[in-house]
Amino acid sequence: MAMAAWKRAGVCLTAAAVVVGLAGCQDGDDGGSKKAGASAEGQTRDEAAEVLQAAFKKTSEAKSSKIRMTIETSGTAAESGTMQMSGVQGWDPAVMDVTMKGTGFAAAGPGAPEQVRVIMLDGVMYMDLGTEQAAEMDGKRWMKLNFKAAAEATGDPAVQKQLTGGLENMNQDPAQQLALLLESPSLKHVGPEKVDGVEAQHYKGTLSFKEMIDANTSFELLSKEERDELVATAEKSGMKGYDTEIWVNEDDLPVKMVVGMTMAEGTMKMTSHFSDYGAKAEVEAPPAGETFDFVQMLKELESQGAGPAA
Repeated sequence: MAMAAWKRAGVCLTAAAVVVGLAGCQDGDDGGSKKAGASAEGQTRDEAAEVLQAAFKKTSEAKSSKIRMTIETSGTAAESGTMQMSGVQGWDPAVMDVTMKGTGFAAAGPGAPEQVRVIMLDGVMYMDLGTEQAAEMDGKRWMKLNFKAAAEATGDPAVQKQLTGGLENMNQDPAQQLALLLESPSLKHVGPEKVDGVEAQHYKGTLSFKEMIDANTSFELLSKEERDELVATAEKSGMKGYDTEIWVNEDDLPVKMVVGMTMAEGTMKMTSHFSDYGAKAEVEAPPAGETFDFVQMLKELESQGAGPAA
């Protein structure tokens, strides 16, 4: 495999990190199923929690939606820029078919695709690396990344937990962010606003990094020592916590979410818009003849003495 193709494959793993990372932020305890009118104004914290609990239940039952997301990064911790993602996602079972584009890909260097289609199905992620990749790989333009196989190939227990934990979190719906917000001591109802032309109620709250870990069940995969180390590392980096804003429409469904993270080195802001809840998520894997296995490719490169830095 040509080194240029290797580099493009490596660049596009950023998309995998983004997808799994976002999914990892969408886990929490079941907030219950209390019902409350989403149109009420001047809600107390308990009343706001009831609305979010109802939204959690309603959205979980929907099982799928269309999604439009913008990810903005700034500072020295990550390359500054904007990445956009749009498509369809399902969470029972976990599937995804989206297109990613933006300065994150454009800045990756010559030959990198301007946009990448990403498919998630049966615990496997596929990325369309474009026509140049296909020309160098006998027509194989799709990179296949099996998370469990990748975890086993690392031989590192910590990385294995991260990858398999992220995969488990792919089976989470947007309402899981609602459940996480319910854990915020600063949860409050901001008021009514229009989002994408529909009436919605605006809620917001903040969780410290430690509060997020305590509320996020995926971190149960880690030992106490690993959790403490993670918190210490986050605090050392200057991470303040997670600022979350959610807009819920009159049908008790979230139509917009904004999650912001601030660190000493920079910031990241994720803005998601959801629509067409319950629409069937028809996701299919690309043809096998157009697909190459990333984990297998790594093994072959290592056996030849090659690597990312070669």
